[in-house]
Amino acid sequence: MKTTLIALMGVGVLAAACTSTGNVERNAAGGAAIGAIAGAVIGNNVGSGSAGKGAAIGAAVGGAAGAVKGCREDGGCGAGNVNRRQYYDERTGRYYYYDARSGRYYWEDGAPRP
Repeated sequence: MKTTLIALMGVGVLAAACTSTGNVERNAAGGAAIGAIAGAVIGNNVGSGSAGKGAAIGAAVGGAAGAVKGCREDGGCGAGNVNRRQYYDERTGRYYYYDARSGRYYWEDGAPRP
């Protein structure tokens, strides 16, 4: 039992450390790791006592939940409002924001800011 848990934690930590591209990947890896650990513990103590089966189910559910959470943080997957901070340009008297996806600045009305 301890060997299984240690192996699952090691895989989860390594997967989370290697992922550095975005919120979806980081949250999916973290969710899968946490889900695998929780699933192994629950699977070992409930039902037929299969820690491996519980870890697999927990990793799948945790990974899916983490991926959806990361996607919503990026503004996708049905997120109602995009998380963007507005700045004020005193020279022009207008508000603008930075779009992380495109790496560009836009005026409040959506027009590109030079």
